[in-house]
Amino acid sequence: MYCQDWSPRMGLSEAYDDDQLFSFDFSQNTRVPRLPEFADWAQKSGDISTVLFDKGFCQVMIHEIGPKLEGQIPESRGIPVAEVFTLKPLEFGKPNTLVCFVSNLFPPALTVTWQHHSAPVEGAGPTFVSAIDGLSFQAFSYLNFTPEPSDLFSCVVTHEIDGQTAIAYWVPNNALPSDLLENVLCGMAFSLGVLGIIVGLVLIIYFRKPCSGD
Repeated sequence: MYCQDWSPRMGLSEAYDDDQLFSFDFSQNTRVPRLPEFADWAQKSGDISTVLFDKGFCQVMIHEIGPKLEGQIPESRGIPVAEVFTLKPLEFGKPNTLVCFVSNLFPPALTVTWQHHSAPVEGAGPTFVSAIDGLSFQAFSYLNFTPEPSDLFSCVVTHEIDGQTAIAYWVPNNALPSDLLENVLCGMAFSLGVLGIIVGLVLIIYFRKPCSGD
């Protein structure tokens, strides 16, 4: 959990093996899964009272102790680094999700926006921020889209503390048309089936050979 004077003022992330599973929506007091596959786990978590206690303690630390230490503790800054990739293998005409991954983030105060050919894009999902080792943070932003050959997307990350901006671009690269990909997969499945039949016949013939006596 973290709290700060900038937006977002409060954050909580839970991870397993360095992979973030949930964030916490303090306005609704509920866990938010980073991916749909984690939704069932989020519903089973029942330690909301502990989370709210930690929230209150964190706020007391900021409001009561923070001003007394202002100017006495060196301030650290991280220049955000962004990269964009697709959540699933790229196929033209098939729904997919763009992921904007932000690293080297400290403090975790940022704004993430998406553009398509330099025009703002609406409908992006919430930005998930999580703490990692070394007093640093990382963030994920997701945008659902249907890829086309002429696409040019950009993820614009603005660090709210010092105004530093990082931009990552995405264009289609080495994509297969959907019908071609389906044909390739069908061909591979057929080849594996034929290979399995051949191996089976060889094994049957081998084991049916009479054993030679001494």
